[in-house]
Amino acid sequence: MISRRTFLNILFVSCFAILGWLNFTPTADALGGKLPAMNQPAPEFTLSTNTGDGKISLSDLRGKWVVLYFYPKDFTAGCTIEARRFQQDLPKYVEKDAQIIGVSADDIDSHAKFCDSEGLKFPLLADTDGSVSKAYGSWIGFVSMRHSFIIDPQGVLRETFVKVNPNIHSTEVLARLEQLQSAS
Repeated sequence: MISRRTFLNILFVSCFAILGWLNFTPTADALGGKLPAMNQPAPEFTLSTNTGDGKISLSDLRGKWVVLYFYPKDFTAGCTIEARRFQQDLPKYVEKDAQIIGVSADDIDSHAKFCDSEGLKFPLLADTDGSVSKAYGSWIGFVSMRHSFIIDPQGVLRETFVKVNPNIHSTEVLARLEQLQSAS
């Protein structure tokens, strides 16, 4: 017999899987809110993490490229695939002086377990009240939507991804990061 929470998690993940299978991505403006403006300073944040000093701010990362990705929930199918792909490509991001940061509404204990279970070597931030997800137009009710952003070393937003396929997303982000770096 499965618990009500497990059932609701399965139902939630199934809805996202069906939407992904149908290649349906709701418009970010309608469901996630207003996306931050391109080529403008990215919204500042400070959130708790399970790594390092316990908190990470965007301003701490000045001088590096930042790949900020929002995802719905630890331990769900699409989110696990996406995290694994970022981890698999982590050496390529390090080579490009880019920091990967994952954000969801899960708490730091969930993030710690998720990182341990998947061998993730990049930080996951706990946006438990959704304030940062809202600032990035990536909040829908009680979870973050699957959106990603590339922020340059000066803290300026250079790219937004709203139609994210977790299976190939890291490859898409790497390709765009390379284009942005070669143009700068």
